[in-house]
Amino acid sequence: MALQHTRLRGSVWNQPLLSVVQNHLVAYPTPSNLTGNWNWGVMAGLCLVLQIVTGIFLAMHYAAHVDLAFASVQHMMRDVPNGWLIRYMHANGASLFFIVVYMHLFRGLYYSSYTQPRELVWLVGVVILLVMILTAFIGYVLPWGQMSLWGATVITSLASAIPVVGDHIVQWVWGAHSVDNPTLNRFYSLHYLFPFLLAALSLVHLAALHQYGSTNPLGINAQTDLVDFYPYFYVKDLVAVLGLAAAAAALIGFAPEVLGHTDNNIPANPLQTPAHIQPEFYVLWAYAILRSIPNKLAGVIAMLVAFVALAVLPYLHKPSIRGAPFRSMHQTLVMAWIADFLLLTYLGACPVEDPYVVMGQLATLGFFALLALICATAHLESYLVQPQTLPVR
Repeated sequence: MALQHTRLRGSVWNQPLLSVVQNHLVAYPTPSNLTGNWNWGVMAGLCLVLQIVTGIFLAMHYAAHVDLAFASVQHMMRDVPNGWLIRYMHANGASLFFIVVYMHLFRGLYYSSYTQPRELVWLVGVVILLVMILTAFIGYVLPWGQMSLWGATVITSLASAIPVVGDHIVQWVWGAHSVDNPTLNRFYSLHYLFPFLLAALSLVHLAALHQYGSTNPLGINAQTDLVDFYPYFYVKDLVAVLGLAAAAAALIGFAPEVLGHTDNNIPANPLQTPAHIQPEFYVLWAYAILRSIPNKLAGVIAMLVAFVALAVLPYLHKPSIRGAPFRSMHQTLVMAWIADFLLLTYLGACPVEDPYVVMGQLATLGFFALLALICATAHLESYLVQPQTLPVR
């Protein structure tokens, strides 16, 4: 009877779809020494699912017209049963999504998870980050508040810095002579489309990861000390997800507007400019790099180079020893880069005046310099930690 049951289970798992589940979710070989830092990827995936589901429900009540958009959002908040909950889950879910993704990025950088042979995993991750930022930006425009209108005007106007064709690109993006109804309609369509593109990129990211397996804190290619993902590691992911859910519940229930900007609760007015225009906190670091250079074109190039620098990191940083515990210089430089990243986030929300301008320029320089030092010290640390051969007596 037991043998017959085993054969039955084997025939069930041989089905194409179930075999994928078996190989990548149940029996996926996982290093036994993974810590909680490896939970961020799972949480990011669940955040994406939450954003897609809540976004679909919000789209059922949203009116993509400059005369109706703000009122439709207020209608959702006040008249639709539990509409306030869905909207706050979507808005705060975006903030938590970015926090989780940035923690995922910091972990990968600290443990050098991007090095050979996992370059594709990191490269797809950088593309996902770019699409996330673009999706969040156009989504921030949809409520059509003061910060939505003027943030869209400032950011889209950056394309005018491109020589010769810049002004034509801006006109093409706007669909009019300013940010108006055609712009809102285009942004609404793209904001609905991009999350599904993110889902597809996430599957590519996951497939690239499973091709060579997960890394581990020691940075060794563990091929023997492996255990099945289920039932050993899903519990650890479940604990992390419950912790994130508790944080989200506290944020939505007690301070749902704390991560947003108060000016966006004012209807968009093209005749009144807000005193201080800034994007959401999760893109302030890129905004700080952008405005640290007085020249508009140079600022846009510097911001794009920041993403290029992250993308090419696996091809420039090739340590012979990946494990962070054995490379103290790498640990120090990565922690300094994370501190610089947070400083840029803070400076992006500060007014354009002294001493914030100079601090932003120094922090921008530090952003690129620290990445260069991380690559430059790889060979030196690899040499220093090489075991010394004792002479034979």
